[in-house]
Amino acid sequence: MTEIGNRLKEARLEKGMSLDELQTATKIQKRYLQGIEDGNYNMMPGPFYVRAFIKHYAEAVGLDPDALFEEYKSEIPNTFNDDLPEKISRVQTRKNISGSSSKFFDILPKVLVVAFVIGALAVIWYFYSKNADEQSNSPVDKNNEETSYEQKENLVKEDVVEEKPADDETVDEETTEGETGTEGTTEEEPEIPAQDIAVVESKGKNTVYELKNAEKFEVKLVSTGETWVNMKNSNGKSLFQGMLKKGSAEESHLVDYTNETEAVLKIGNAVNTEIYVNDVKLEYAAAPTDHVTQDITIRFTKVAQ
Repeated sequence: MTEIGNRLKEARLEKGMSLDELQTATKIQKRYLQGIEDGNYNMMPGPFYVRAFIKHYAEAVGLDPDALFEEYKSEIPNTFNDDLPEKISRVQTRKNISGSSSKFFDILPKVLVVAFVIGALAVIWYFYSKNADEQSNSPVDKNNEETSYEQKENLVKEDVVEEKPADDETVDEETTEGETGTEGTTEEEPEIPAQDIAVVESKGKNTVYELKNAEKFEVKLVSTGETWVNMKNSNGKSLFQGMLKKGSAEESHLVDYTNETEAVLKIGNAVNTEIYVNDVKLEYAAAPTDHVTQDITIRFTKVAQ
């Protein structure tokens, strides 16, 4: 038995918990709990599970996992690389994108206004010059103008007398025009903005996302192998914790955070864990191969009604 295993066992006995009761509380198989107390880490399903199981065991018996890891770090296999550059080149946040495009959108309206004014002046000049040329090339004959004007006036009067519609036809035409105008009018529905989720902070294994323009907030974790997860709210209350295994009844788990402001996710094996927010797959900011265990926080801003 190792010192950390003895420390955990003493804390369990002080709480009066049996291994069966601890198995129910942690969702970790009894034989793995016994292996932790005996210091038999070779029986674990994978190296990354050692720290995850010890942390979950410690939380269940009221011990501080971080303090235990620091005190007994020589006994626990160190299989994780927690170093990651402050900035991740593969993740481009909205803040970086907006800086390069904001200047362009500031100048664009001015360019459009100038182009519109130039185009309008060009059209006016074209029609003005065309009319001036036509007037200068055509001779003016007052007698012909008077004659043609009287002829046109008479023709118009004759057409009005001959083509005057009956009262019923006038009413039908007005009714038809009114109905057509009513039916042709449609109201445009306001556009609903699409869901937007972006990284606002990323350091090491800790990443903070922000979800906007969403009417609901559902988070689903899916295992592509084996993984241990813990899904909490902003108050630290665990809404689900346990093992997810591909091909089993517990292959995935969904939690509705619509009435919450944050989703706090602890992922034991990021390589074998997929995260979906409202059925949209979330990309890890920190590469799972660099950080097997990750702490993910998703802040939710509801759509204004």
